[in-house]
Amino acid sequence: MKKNYVLLVSALILLLISFTGCNQKNTEDKSLEKIREKGYFVVGLDDNFPPMGFRDKSGEIVGFDIDMAKEAAKRMGVEVKFKPVDWDGVILSLKKKDIDLIWNGLTVTEERKKQISFSKIYLSNRQIIIVNKDSNINSKDDLKGKIIGVQLGSSSEQALNFDKDLIKTLKNVRKYSNNTEALLDLKAKRIDAVVIDEIVGRYYIAKRQDEYRILEKDIGDESYAVGIRKEDVSFREELDRVLDEMKKDGTAAEISKKWFGEDIVIK
Repeated sequence: MKKNYVLLVSALILLLISFTGCNQKNTEDKSLEKIREKGYFVVGLDDNFPPMGFRDKSGEIVGFDIDMAKEAAKRMGVEVKFKPVDWDGVILSLKKKDIDLIWNGLTVTEERKKQISFSKIYLSNRQIIIVNKDSNINSKDDLKGKIIGVQLGSSSEQALNFDKDLIKTLKNVRKYSNNTEALLDLKAKRIDAVVIDEIVGRYYIAKRQDEYRILEKDIGDESYAVGIRKEDVSFREELDRVLDEMKKDGTAAEISKKWFGEDIVIK
């Protein structure tokens, strides 16, 4: 009787191990395998966000992040497709699997970390304040009672919200679907200043130095990385491997020099 009991227990243990193994196999991450099977990944972006991703005069989507994504896809042996999305809902688009990556000057924040994963950091950035060239605003203190513009759902909006001392002195914060609209309103003096990513802001100002200037004080440092679904572990690991490779062999530096005039990629 004891022998039969031992055999029965052993059989149950083997069955449990077998079931556990099958269950692990069924839940195994196959994100990279799925990308390779379909032959491409989809990048979600704001297509009005120069120099990271925007449309040129012919309507083609170009930019620093566009070139980086194309090179990464080539090294993975797949293609890349770019899908313009509402930036305020870009994380939802990722989680719904409408897109596979957010690769468009995406700032790493603690709030976003709760919802998605990130690749390794590849750029550093600051949030700067831009005013008109002839503005009498020369410091953050001069913004008291003024109207500031930001892109809706952007890290600029988050950074401004975190600066409680500044925001409580403002008359209003006006939100825009993109930075171009905000800067046009600034030029027309419908608002008094714009909070914007330094990389993007300096790109604009380089072309319009007679129109805008940057205040000396910024409102926070940040870092850019690629956004990816938390469950897509193998895809993220392969992306990190490829990004490291691009940094080491100088390809990322060349792309940076093309768009920024110098190598600003984080090694």
